[in-house]
Amino acid sequence: MKTSVVEQGRERITIAIAAMGGQGGGVLADWILKTGENAGYYVQATSVPGVAQRTGATIYYLELFPEGASTRPPVLALMPVPGDVDVVIAAELAEAGRAAQRGIITPNRTCLIVSDHRAYAIAEKSAMGDGRATSSDIKQAIEKTAKSVICFDMQTLAETHNTVISAALFGALAGSATLPFTIEQFKATITGAGKSVASNLAAFSAAFELASSESPVVKAASAATILGTAPNTLDPEIVELLKRVDTDLCPPARATALIGVQRLLDYQDPEYASLYLDRLSSVQRIDPEIEREARLTDAVARHLALWMSYEDTIRVADIKIRRDRFDRCRTDLRASENELVYLTEYMHPRIEEIADTLPRRIGSWLLATPWAQNFLMRFVLRERKIHTSKLCGYLLLYWISSLQRFRRSTYRFTTEQQRIGRWLSRIEFLAGEYYELALEVARCQNLIKGYGDTHKRGVKNFDQIMETLDGHPITQQTATLVADLRTAALADEDGVKLKESLRQIG
Repeated sequence: MKTSVVEQGRERITIAIAAMGGQGGGVLADWILKTGENAGYYVQATSVPGVAQRTGATIYYLELFPEGASTRPPVLALMPVPGDVDVVIAAELAEAGRAAQRGIITPNRTCLIVSDHRAYAIAEKSAMGDGRATSSDIKQAIEKTAKSVICFDMQTLAETHNTVISAALFGALAGSATLPFTIEQFKATITGAGKSVASNLAAFSAAFELASSESPVVKAASAATILGTAPNTLDPEIVELLKRVDTDLCPPARATALIGVQRLLDYQDPEYASLYLDRLSSVQRIDPEIEREARLTDAVARHLALWMSYEDTIRVADIKIRRDRFDRCRTDLRASENELVYLTEYMHPRIEEIADTLPRRIGSWLLATPWAQNFLMRFVLRERKIHTSKLCGYLLLYWISSLQRFRRSTYRFTTEQQRIGRWLSRIEFLAGEYYELALEVARCQNLIKGYGDTHKRGVKNFDQIMETLDGHPITQQTATLVADLRTAALADEDGVKLKESLRQIG
């Protein structure tokens, strides 16, 4: 049973908001203050911006006090005090972890409202391997730290309704029932602001419904719940894919698989996303942990989506000419509406990229024909500067990106599907008796990424580890061996650590 702060015998309401630049933390703070003012409360807010580590993380602190509760105006604090914060709102999972480290989340008082998506720090993004902080560890920590937790993917929900996360956080706050305000008072604040009212109210209502459930911890929403009314506007093939995620897959893998489906729809088409679900279902059927964590199914859901959306010249060209990329560059440069921004792409295509984009037989012929390679290297394959903000450069990359419809016939597509097939077969063979080893083989996909030389190095490292596995007696300790080799491969770009590890194995 959820009770508000006032019902618990506490008149002063304290709220801390942790958000990064662009997430609408200031807007959310203003909405809460306006709701309090309209309900007859003294209100005060302060903010402490931070620019280290996470590009502009800011703490907003709010206090509200009912006007008729005291004969004298209250003295309201400017900073959160450990043990004295009623509600903590975090716009991203790691921010909730940082709030817990500061001590402002306490088990006897604080209701924590947090979106369980991640916005990664620079150190996490720049790591050769998976440098991310473990989301599951953060969740376990905050669930133990707070009195109650409302946690689901509010970022995806907000994007579904074409707005920012502040609207979803505001809805979750209303649904938590920790503040003595009615839903009509919350909605009136959004309406009174007069900006993007329809989309903000839609995201607010969807988050309110999820947060007002009986469980204090709201788990990841299903695909249908996240989409709300959106399925009515989607292609029937896509709706069917989303239904398959909810009905065919075990709960631990659904959130990851949903992201995988979205990624592959963007990469290719519904048929390709359906192939992804078919392959994932095959792994799920042989997963011994299917009734528990289903670690193997979840790992394959992630790594299979990444491998199936490999970066080829078609993908790279498509990403470079997207509208959101041009907009992001203008924002980064702080260009005004009247200023022109020119983008120059530095490209140096190799024989392999040319062959990969050609039809399978022609690409294979090119890689086996030295005189054709010499001709291309002499007259075609040289360093180029492509100005994508000018018509000729843009049209060149647009033409390359339009080859997406022919991707299935390319040499690279055939090669990658064969590699994926061998990888999945190996996982399925090992899953029954050597579960941990199958899990490590699944994680080895993390070595294969990027394009050009980066992709070539990754494939080489992956193949070396698989060859070592084939030539090594399989025991229960082999999983540790593969994990150590994968860690060594990610230690440096030149492969020195991996070579040393392989030499020691002999």
